[in-house]
Amino acid sequence: MTHTTIAAPLAAALAAKGYDSLTPVQEAVLAEGIAGRDALVSAQTGSGKTVAFGIAVADQILQGNDKLLFADTPIALAIAPTRELALQVARELSWLYAEAGAQIATCVGGMDYRSERRALERGAHIVVGTPGRLRDHIERGSLDLTGLRAVVLDEADEMLDLGFREDLEFILSSAPEERRTLMFSATVPREIEALAKDFQRDAVRIQTAGERKQHADIEYRALTVSARDREHAIFNVLRFYEARSAIVFCKTRLAVNHLLARMGNRGFQVVALSGELSQQERTHALQALRDGRARVCIATDVAARGIDLPGLELVIHADLPSNSETLLHRSGRTGRAGSKGVSVLVVAPSEVRKAQRLLTGAKLVAEWAKPPSADEVQERDDARLLEHPVLALDLADEMPLANALLDRFGPQQMAAAFVRLWREGRSAPEVLQDLTPPDASTRAPRERGEFGEAVWYSIGVGHTGRAEARWLLPKICEAGGITKNEIGAIRVQQDNTFVQIAKAAAGRFGDALEIEAGVGMMRLDGEPSLERPERPARKPYAPRPEGRPTSPRAPRDEAPRREKPAYQPKPARFVDDAETPRASGWTPDDRPTKAPRPRREDSAPFAKREMHDAPRPRRDASDEASADRKPARDDSRKPRWSPDDRAERSAPRSAGFKSHGGKSDAAPRSAGFKSHGAKSDRPARTGDDSRPQGEGFKPRSTDARPARPAGERPFKAKTEGGERPPRAGGFKKDGFKKDAPRKAPKADASDPSRRFTPPKKPRG
Repeated sequence: MTHTTIAAPLAAALAAKGYDSLTPVQEAVLAEGIAGRDALVSAQTGSGKTVAFGIAVADQILQGNDKLLFADTPIALAIAPTRELALQVARELSWLYAEAGAQIATCVGGMDYRSERRALERGAHIVVGTPGRLRDHIERGSLDLTGLRAVVLDEADEMLDLGFREDLEFILSSAPEERRTLMFSATVPREIEALAKDFQRDAVRIQTAGERKQHADIEYRALTVSARDREHAIFNVLRFYEARSAIVFCKTRLAVNHLLARMGNRGFQVVALSGELSQQERTHALQALRDGRARVCIATDVAARGIDLPGLELVIHADLPSNSETLLHRSGRTGRAGSKGVSVLVVAPSEVRKAQRLLTGAKLVAEWAKPPSADEVQERDDARLLEHPVLALDLADEMPLANALLDRFGPQQMAAAFVRLWREGRSAPEVLQDLTPPDASTRAPRERGEFGEAVWYSIGVGHTGRAEARWLLPKICEAGGITKNEIGAIRVQQDNTFVQIAKAAAGRFGDALEIEAGVGMMRLDGEPSLERPERPARKPYAPRPEGRPTSPRAPRDEAPRREKPAYQPKPARFVDDAETPRASGWTPDDRPTKAPRPRREDSAPFAKREMHDAPRPRRDASDEASADRKPARDDSRKPRWSPDDRAERSAPRSAGFKSHGGKSDAAPRSAGFKSHGAKSDRPARTGDDSRPQGEGFKPRSTDARPARPAGERPFKAKTEGGERPPRAGGFKKDGFKKDAPRKAPKADASDPSRRFTPPKKPRG
């Protein structure tokens, strides 16, 4: 392939890859007037966008040279939303720039950070990565964007949906302003247009013809199945088409794991692809699909963007996508580069209108049909066996063994054994409930009005069974295999419920049908009586006082007003003074009587206690300076004390008794003992202590104490030199000897032949 505007190294790589012509999007980026300008490109998935932006930025990367020299800093940067797409872009650019000698480094989350840093230090011309890991390298200083000439954002709308706007703004703000910025996306919502205005200069909008006619090579089919047959329908679809590789999309990781286990038990060669897997596990799953070791991939929407699986022929939407854009990206995994594909939507009766809205929003037309039945799957298997290419090959090497088998078992037995072996490696088809696909009138929004001809059914549960219409509606749809459009009124009564079913769909329910264990529907001959029983009359309210407005309240101007009673002054408070003036109309005899407090005639008049007569101690002015000083104790409030009590209390305690009453073997305390039993060198106090003591006071011993010399303390006696005298026996305070003479040896110390050897210090 030759093209006048493609650089020679890239043209050689495209020719070696087998490109005979360029796709519409690749032609659009090479059109006149686009070179060197920022561009916002929208094209359908599988249209060759990766090669398109690789060709578009060739002028900024090569700059007229056929070979690239060593680059201290990257020249081009490509940003992708997912790890798989980033690695795929790196593989595409590797063979595209192989002739030019470009070094390509990847910065992808989940990979070894140190390996990526070493690759950047060795020098890379093009860097491909995800937004989070690229920002991490920039903040750590391992990625320098000062020499950047071109930036490409692949699947920009998906990066915004995943919450990478802040990371994108940080990365683009770190790049030079004179760079070239290209944005590629399958759809261009408002957020992408706003991002383009912020980070692009005079951008040109490129819209290819493929975007106006989405996925012309993909056949869309919508299969209506009951909720209980959803998984069985997926198995039959896989068996019916027998695609070389297929992908099944689910909403959640839990659904992926559940379907993976179910399909693995049925013998499908299946792998999973979800966000909870490590990058190594996701890479191995994709490689298994490329190598043919696996034929079915169960994935979440993380795999819906940019992944190119060669030979992917079938896409199944086990769960409907959330919007039309996701439907396009999911289906875009098949029908790529001119190949054909099938996209199947598994639709429950309650999701018919949602599926139609998704198809309308994506500007797609799908064929509504029933899922393949067990007989159809078996018939397709038999036809595939008869058309197997091995039967038309020249098998001369196997003829001797074949003739021996025919002679031994016969042709019919051999053919039957061959059919049995063919069917053993495949799961048996599932028997599904027969549902009629909805017509166009059913899929269209229904206008409010008359429901039409209908049949009434009675359900044996009502308010007493806590039944509600929102609980019964899916049960009825699932039991009869109908949509909610065939259900009219639902009237919940006290003990039962009446349901209106369209006459055309009433045959699915028959005369009676059980929608749940213990809950059944029964057909009625006519229309039931939906009149509510009359409630018992309420008890009349008490009559309102005259002049008070009734409900509804009368206007304020018309409502009669009540006259306020005449003001009456309150009576004066009663006092003992008979001359105090009182309110008019009152006499001392009219005062309220109150029983006087009884008094005993012979009781003595109340006298205050003497302890209260004592003046309270006051603090001097000098004491007020210290606010935290403890106030003086007022001993005048304590019981009186006499010297006789002291003499009685100071008697020695009887032997063998403690202060708390328990017996003790210790002798009576003597002078010089503390309260806790330890000896003290302080002499006992002498003399009489006339200080009053409180109740429970323990007097000190009355034994005579020696008089203390003036200015001398027994514990801190010092010598004339001011030094403490040595303790007796050469002992320290803790009991070890100090400066004590060593123990004399057994032999005579004066013998010069015998010398004393001090004992060794014990270890530890």
